[in-house]
Amino acid sequence: MATHAARLPTFFISHGGGPWPWMAGMVEGPYAALADSLRRMAADAGGQPRAILMLSAHWEAPAFTAQSHPQPGMIYDYYGFPEYTYRIHYSAPGNPELAAQVVQLLRAADLPATVDPQRGYDHGMYTPMAVAYPAADMPVVQLSLLQNLDPATHLQLGRALAPLRDEGVLLIGSGLSYHNLRAFGPAAADVSKRFDTWLQDTLRLSPAERTQALLNWENAPAARQAHPREEHLLPLFFAVGAAEEEPMHVVYHEDDFMGGVAASSFRFGSPAG
Repeated sequence: MATHAARLPTFFISHGGGPWPWMAGMVEGPYAALADSLRRMAADAGGQPRAILMLSAHWEAPAFTAQSHPQPGMIYDYYGFPEYTYRIHYSAPGNPELAAQVVQLLRAADLPATVDPQRGYDHGMYTPMAVAYPAADMPVVQLSLLQNLDPATHLQLGRALAPLRDEGVLLIGSGLSYHNLRAFGPAAADVSKRFDTWLQDTLRLSPAERTQALLNWENAPAARQAHPREEHLLPLFFAVGAAEEEPMHVVYHEDDFMGGVAASSFRFGSPAG
């Protein structure tokens, strides 16, 4: 396979709630800062990818599983939103060749891996991508979490897939830097701020220190209050593992997301080019 002109960076993005880009007033209002950061993603990557590989917080499987359908359908994995949001469509093509390559790389690293020829896109993918790549012409392959939710294994996942960065594949972990569904808005202000401050400080450490601190993330201030379950944090481990020696750049931050939450998104490595 041809080598890409330059190594693409990796991203961890906070993807927001449900189908917000399709809801009136959200992009210009409560989600304006997040939307701006997503619109900048293509420029922040610094090069035109041939495809995106996205690890979504909304898919867990017994083995790391890559979509292999050439035109994945839609999964409406949210609740309580307006009826029309269950008819929206984001028509990005899949990439079966990339899915097969992912499995090959993971098995070579002794990680469990398979493909799913039926799986559709979930909102961890199409919600941010509808803003970042609104033409829906960028091929996207979604990748599942491993259902054991082990941090070290998801760092290994990133390491195993890092070579794809040199072949024009943009690696994105899609989650949320704070995810406690029982405490959003003002109730989350203190907890999310403490955890977000730790997260940013940790991601600025030297590579070895950063990796070790992330593996011990449960010791962070307010860790289990910010993430009672870690599925929305683990996409960060994927992004870090694939760019383990490279610096972090904050590409999005606000302290009043969804009425009081401190939330962030990060890029690892420099823009290609």
